[in-house]
Amino acid sequence: MKTRRRSASNPSPVKEIDSISELWMLRILVPLSGHKDFVMRNGFSEDTVARFIGVGDWLDNDELDFDSAAVRTQLRELHVDAEARAARLAPSPGLRANMARLSQLVGLSEIDCRILEFAATIHHDRVLDDCADTLGRLNSLKVIDALATILALDRRCVQSALSSQGLLARSGLLAIDRGSSGSLRSKLDLLSDSFADMILGEEADPMALLKDMVSPSSPALLDLADYEHLAESLALLKPYLEQALLTERVGVNIFLHGTPGTGKSELARAMAQALECQLFEVASEDTDGDPVLGERRLRAFRAAQSFFSQRKAMILFDEVEDVFNDGDRVFGRKSTAQKRKAWLNRTLEQNDVPALWLSNTIDGIDPAFLRRFDMVIEMPVPPRKQRERIVRHACAGMLDDTAVRRVASSQQLAPAVVSRAANVVRTIGGRIDSASAARAVEFLIDQSLEAQGLASLKQGDAARLPLEYDAALLNAGTDMLQLAEGLAATRAARLCLYGPPGTGKTAYGRWLAERLGMPLLLYTASDLVSKWVGESEKNIAAAFRRAESESALLLIDEVDSFLQDRAHARQSWEVTMVNEMLTRMEAYSGVFIASTNLMSGLDPAALRRFDLKVCFDFLLPDQAALLLARYLASLKLEPATAAELGKLRSLRNLTPGDFAAVVRQNRFRPVMSAAAFVQALMQECMLKSPVSSAIGFLP
Repeated sequence: MKTRRRSASNPSPVKEIDSISELWMLRILVPLSGHKDFVMRNGFSEDTVARFIGVGDWLDNDELDFDSAAVRTQLRELHVDAEARAARLAPSPGLRANMARLSQLVGLSEIDCRILEFAATIHHDRVLDDCADTLGRLNSLKVIDALATILALDRRCVQSALSSQGLLARSGLLAIDRGSSGSLRSKLDLLSDSFADMILGEEADPMALLKDMVSPSSPALLDLADYEHLAESLALLKPYLEQALLTERVGVNIFLHGTPGTGKSELARAMAQALECQLFEVASEDTDGDPVLGERRLRAFRAAQSFFSQRKAMILFDEVEDVFNDGDRVFGRKSTAQKRKAWLNRTLEQNDVPALWLSNTIDGIDPAFLRRFDMVIEMPVPPRKQRERIVRHACAGMLDDTAVRRVASSQQLAPAVVSRAANVVRTIGGRIDSASAARAVEFLIDQSLEAQGLASLKQGDAARLPLEYDAALLNAGTDMLQLAEGLAATRAARLCLYGPPGTGKTAYGRWLAERLGMPLLLYTASDLVSKWVGESEKNIAAAFRRAESESALLLIDEVDSFLQDRAHARQSWEVTMVNEMLTRMEAYSGVFIASTNLMSGLDPAALRRFDLKVCFDFLLPDQAALLLARYLASLKLEPATAAELGKLRSLRNLTPGDFAAVVRQNRFRPVMSAAAFVQALMQECMLKSPVSSAIGFLP
């Protein structure tokens, strides 16, 4: 370390200043009067600072009595000397080189660079931070004054550079915390915790400066052909993004929403692959696995817009609930987006890089934001045909055709669930045989479905058609086979099937879907009714929308839960739920079947909207006898005797569901003869209420 001769007033030599940090510290201590807190009566508030700037002899020389006046004089001399050498002092070559690369990429001015250099240094250098603490708590205006003095810049230029419209803020690289007073370091909010270390390192790649904030997206595992169920939306989205990238159109933003696992992120990656452009993702958690909060994610998005504006690229902002829906309506706390409403609106109108914003739900997002998106696309669970293709691709070599169809039959099966299960089993590799691998895939899928509160694959097995189902053996108020032929031609009808439990109403819907070659969407009251006000209406609307988009047969069981007579309603939501159901029924253009055990009490308006109301009654004696003969044959049992048939024909409340129940019992309590089968049917009938007169046929 170079030193000068002792002066008469100084007990220690005056150090020659040889670093920019020392110059900044002396400007903090002298022109900004930090010495008032730094120099105390009997020592220094920060000993490390004293030693660093060259007044440490007052601490280390036992022969000297501390003289605060002499210390202040020495500080002024050091400051004068530092200012004389200021033109030759500069940040490290590595920092300057990194700043030059960053400036070229983002377009920073010289003043922007000087401010960012200081901000990075004070976040990295503990001694400089300690020295700045002598200034006490600063508000935003005092921060501007301090930086103007420390960096020897015009105050108005510093104020402009740090404004919300300045490039530092717009790029997300540096922002002033305007919420409260604080230390100088805390008021200078850098893009990320790792930014200072990276910019002060050796030849940092500009991309590395976005570490923990933005990263290149993973390669696409699917292609656009896997999203045939979104063909209409993709027919607009792909050429729009293609043209936007070609013409460098500004303000391009797409909003994709749908339940978790429906393939939103994969669609974004597939789209980027199809357009041959780079895709960068805004991180939702850092490398330590800690969540990145909404405010910080918006900063990262701003930085990515600046960093990639000269590339053929798109930005993926997943889980945007962190920004748009992280408030609290009950306590009046605004979301991050609402707090930054003006800035976010400008971003959605002026961003240079096309952005894909992904959310698990559209609920709670301010419509004022949604209006500014070019396209809002809902991502439903893929239809059965697509699910089969996804399952076949993800589970190649692990599931046979029968298992693929069984897995794909789950109406709520998201692609991500299949992919994760397949990856787990594939990782195990040769440690299990092929049969065990198939069982493991289905087991893992079941576990995931049940954890989400959805029907498992086993429940789907239970919901399949009975073994000997025959639509001709239904005691219905119309010819159900002839009805199916008519629907095959029109593929449009609203049917109400009513009657006692087990008479085959829901099974007919399943059979009809197979007969027409249509996907089946089956919902029960528990699937659609919610305890939250307004949620049931949304679920009903979503069910009809999904059926329309998939050209599916929509079957709603227990429809009496939705269509009770509004004249007897006690709560407003009971009326609105019926209204929603009626509105959707009226507008639906496909095949809709409603089944119920309780025809009385339905709203009259609902009855008028059904094209056909069909009563399903108990089996006629001849139907019961024929059905028994088929089940006995399938179980390889001897035919029933005349006596046994006599007992069967005496049952007046027998249903196809009773036969199916006995067959299920056979799995754990084998039925050994026709007599045992008839006895089991009699026991099923004894548990029912006495038979009333037939309900009849309602045209």
